[in-house]
Amino acid sequence: MIATAPERTAPGTRRRGGVTVARWCGLLALSLTGWWLFDRVGLAAPELFAALLAAIVLALTGIGPARPARPVGMAAQGTLAVSIGMSVQSDMVAQLGAQWLPIVTVAAATLLLSVGAGALLACHRLVDPVTGVLSMLAGGATGLVAVAGELGGDEKVVVISQYLRVALVVLSMPLAVTYLFAADVTGGVAPTDPDAAPWWIGALFAVAAIAAGTGAASLLRIPIPATLGPLALTAAVELAGWVPHVALPAAMLPAAFLIIGWQAGLSFTRAGLLALGRIALWAVSLIALLCAACAGLGVLLSAWTGTSLMEGYLATTPGGLAAVLAVASATDSDVTLVATSQVLRLLMMLASAPVVVWLAARWASRRARPVADTAVGAPSGERTAPSA
Repeated sequence: MIATAPERTAPGTRRRGGVTVARWCGLLALSLTGWWLFDRVGLAAPELFAALLAAIVLALTGIGPARPARPVGMAAQGTLAVSIGMSVQSDMVAQLGAQWLPIVTVAAATLLLSVGAGALLACHRLVDPVTGVLSMLAGGATGLVAVAGELGGDEKVVVISQYLRVALVVLSMPLAVTYLFAADVTGGVAPTDPDAAPWWIGALFAVAAIAAGTGAASLLRIPIPATLGPLALTAAVELAGWVPHVALPAAMLPAAFLIIGWQAGLSFTRAGLLALGRIALWAVSLIALLCAACAGLGVLLSAWTGTSLMEGYLATTPGGLAAVLAVASATDSDVTLVATSQVLRLLMMLASAPVVVWLAARWASRRARPVADTAVGAPSGERTAPSA
């Protein structure tokens, strides 16, 4: 019998593992420092803002870790969804039933604004109409990125444009809520319930709701299953009164905020930004205009429904569902109105994407046909003038 030497881990593998741990430790330290600083100045959702900003900085400098594993990100989204679901009350749902018309109208207007912004982006000679529309649709960034190639868009441009929109929304939202609307960021802290169940019961309920809700939503092919599934399941259980006095452990929600911020911030890379090239300024300008136009819709929604301007702003912000719900929860806003408006916008964007892309493709073919006809019909030796 030949004795074999025990297997040893390759030095390169150990070195890479150590670098990965060091990068995550650096990101965590920077995020916690930013969290402390932003909390001292009274910023809304300081942990989310700090995590996103730290992740973007480290990602663009090339020393950030890879994005959190997909199950980790889904667990964070599910935790936030369970927290929101626990806040749903029957009187809030009844009140929302009378506000369906303004909510649907604003969601449809957001779709039209997104398509218009995409058409303007496609006016750039380096962007085709399909890529322009997919880059500017304000909803379901992950889903749109996943199908961009299948629908005929430039995946690199769509990816960076979509996550750039989400990042601009998430970065500006706590600033607007804190300094523009002067929100009370301590309003979302629930009072202590003397009859509250032990923390581990809340943790077990959250794990069960996340697993069951995400699984059911995935089977039903519902968009963003990790958010919408647990949210719907928890809200139904809460309205039925089956789990009274159950709350999430105090540490779960801040941890989820950190992971959500990292997930969005680490999507940015220098290679991705370079893919935008000469259209970066045009794309950023259109995203900023889209955000401003949606803020105007928020004013309209506020006047139509009688809600506050901040709630109208949160309900119409074009992106970052998890972050919007986090800020709404932290500021004691009407979470049901905000969540319903945001989810409806997201579903409308994803459902209309194939139709909108088909229309964009037809527009592209009509725009290219005169050029092709002129080129074919031109006599030999003559050249057609380039299109402006």
